[in-house]
Amino acid sequence: MGGEGREPVRLDELRVLDGPNLYFARPAVKLTLGVPGWLEARPERVQAAAARAGLRVPNRSNVGPARSEQRRRFVVRVAAHLTRSLAGAAGTRLAVRVRPGPDPDQIVVAFPWRRRSAAQALGTEVARALDSVFSTRRQGPRVLGEGAGRLRDVDPGPPPTVPEPSSPVVAVTGTNGKTTTVRLLAHMVRVAGRSVAYSCTDGVYLDGELIEAGDYSGFGGAGKALEQAADVAVLETARGGILLRGIGTSHNDVAVVTNVTSDHLGLLGVRTLDQLAEVKAAITRITRPDGWDVLNADDPRVLAMRRTARGRPWLFSVDPDHPAVRAATDEGGRGMTVIDGYLTALLPGRSRRLVAIDQVPMTLAGISRHNIQNAMAGAAAGLGIGLPAAAVVKALKSFVLDPETNPGRANLFELAGKIVVADYAHNEAGLEGLIEICGALRRPGAEIWLSYCTAGDRTDEILHAMGYVAGRGADHVVIAELLDYLRGRDREDLVRRLRAGAEDGGARDVPVFVDELHAVEWMIERARPGDVVAITPLIQRAEIFGLMNERGATRVGPDRLRRLVRRARTGR
Repeated sequence: MGGEGREPVRLDELRVLDGPNLYFARPAVKLTLGVPGWLEARPERVQAAAARAGLRVPNRSNVGPARSEQRRRFVVRVAAHLTRSLAGAAGTRLAVRVRPGPDPDQIVVAFPWRRRSAAQALGTEVARALDSVFSTRRQGPRVLGEGAGRLRDVDPGPPPTVPEPSSPVVAVTGTNGKTTTVRLLAHMVRVAGRSVAYSCTDGVYLDGELIEAGDYSGFGGAGKALEQAADVAVLETARGGILLRGIGTSHNDVAVVTNVTSDHLGLLGVRTLDQLAEVKAAITRITRPDGWDVLNADDPRVLAMRRTARGRPWLFSVDPDHPAVRAATDEGGRGMTVIDGYLTALLPGRSRRLVAIDQVPMTLAGISRHNIQNAMAGAAAGLGIGLPAAAVVKALKSFVLDPETNPGRANLFELAGKIVVADYAHNEAGLEGLIEICGALRRPGAEIWLSYCTAGDRTDEILHAMGYVAGRGADHVVIAELLDYLRGRDREDLVRRLRAGAEDGGARDVPVFVDELHAVEWMIERARPGDVVAITPLIQRAEIFGLMNERGATRVGPDRLRRLVRRARTGR
């Protein structure tokens, strides 16, 4: 676009969000605009350009110095004003949200749409108008009039296709525990005698049968699950799907947010945990007003979502005296907690004991805090969609973390006196949870062996933190490379950062293996009876399960697990 030297305005991306999203509870267009001209020009030039756009600026100090954050936020105001003015000139009243963008010279403009082609054309005209009032001396009314004329000539195009479900929908998001909670909920629905379709990172399922394999935790997976016309749909809703296409349903009957921890930062414009929480909170803004938002009160960022959630609050916490849970029930909401070792629903004026925690296999005899929270979230959501309490309890007592029911999530084996744990711990919080399990299973004097890795698109800070957690928590640390998941990062750099974190955590002699299978074989050969061997399988999950079968490993069921936990506590 016009101007000397660097382009004053660039249209870096025009993204159509097909469903509810970070910006609006309905389909929207997101423009990412580079605005170096506006950011770098002298204040008087920016003031004059803003005036041509129709935005009155009392003095140059409002504009801010060149390349300052104040200047970027001023340009945000100009872009919002121009977008509304352009839509108005074309005969449309439009909600507009504008914010600083992911890069220092970018801003983001978002607005809802009803017709795809018309909305895309409006996005292009916004970029053109922002450039024109800066680069030329043409006045805003003329620029807006010409843009509006072009918009009126555009074929409006098709309307949105976001599904409008006719049966109850549960949406599940968070950093950890999404897939486990989705599978638990699907199990609950089936135990209650109803049909269920669900989507997750492993595929789309109908009543336990795989319909289509793949990562379907986004818009497309939701659509495929809703197509099955089951009695209930349970949808895993990941950060990437929300940002790239939006949420794949117009509303939820229940929304579940498990937690928000460091993962995927630095991707798709999300740089901080607070921004990540804002993305995940999107599902709570489309819950039916008479539905439930099931929120982890032990996570302050999740708890804060209550302020903007549309549904009624159902908070869960491992602390039965959590003030927020108490306040929610006092105000007509509900809670879920653990009292005297029992999973307990907190209702206005009373409580209802459901099941002993050590009788819920997914809690691993009560040693896994993360899975206790997942069980509470699942129980609240199941009750929230109207499942009978008896069915919820029966499902909690029969949902087992084995390679068939919940592959790669806390799958336990015994092999030659050693305990092997396979768990998809792909971030710092996941590793902390895995080490918690290993510590509770280790006999006095025994050791923990841990193999870990992650994708290369994590930030340097996340890589170091994962290594530090591993080094602090395990006696022996191994890195198993994921060569298919380097995602642009140098292979040696990834290993170096993971190893440096582990060494800072106290690990020594951290070997590196070309894949997960070689890593677990090496650990099993060197571990002693009573030791715990942990692996975080992503690529070679099936091969590791096959290795367990070949070596004659036995699966650790609920009864055996309780005995192992008791043995670790007592030494007998």
